[in-house]
Amino acid sequence: MDNRTKEAIRYLGYGRQEADEQTFGLVADAFRELDETAKPRSIYRTFELQWKQTDTIRIEMMEIHSRNLSKNLKGCRQVVLLCGTLGIEVDYLIKRYSYTEMAKAVVMQACAAALLEEYLDERQEEIRTEMEKQDLYLRPRFSPGYGDFSILHQREILTLMEASKKIGLTMTESSMLTPTKSVTALIGLSTTQENCHQKGCEVCGKKDCIYRRES
Repeated sequence: MDNRTKEAIRYLGYGRQEADEQTFGLVADAFRELDETAKPRSIYRTFELQWKQTDTIRIEMMEIHSRNLSKNLKGCRQVVLLCGTLGIEVDYLIKRYSYTEMAKAVVMQACAAALLEEYLDERQEEIRTEMEKQDLYLRPRFSPGYGDFSILHQREILTLMEASKKIGLTMTESSMLTPTKSVTALIGLSTTQENCHQKGCEVCGKKDCIYRRES
């Protein structure tokens, strides 16, 4: 079983329980359609990181108060802002199935989430390679909505990155990203190399989350 299939099964809530053959078949079909439909795009930029207080940082005009994010970025003086999306076509595909085959729509949602994570991992690996040329090392990416990092900061990130113009990524009044299979994230840059997981579930304080990766 490849990693994205494992992720999709996890998103479907199976945890330690083994998925049945029918579910694996639905997952495989969903990935085939998503690979044909998705049009992933991403942008990233490096910014100077200013520390205002122990739990407060500033990036350009954006000031963030978050104990969890500050812990993640401890020792960093620069940060990468990353925005990525699978494209609006994936939203249309999932919506279409939600009208005709709800079970398939649910599986499609899980597979799209796994595909987005796979894509972001690839982009992060490219960033890691580029930054290590400058003797800088990445921390796990950290997105608005994790812990006490307010999701409301997504609007500031999108504005700062000109994400609407560059990759068609916007946000609704209720702070949901459009297209929905999209992510904004911060990645700390440190001069000290640490043994951090790429995604870092350990930065999330929700210990009872059913989607939490096993250590």
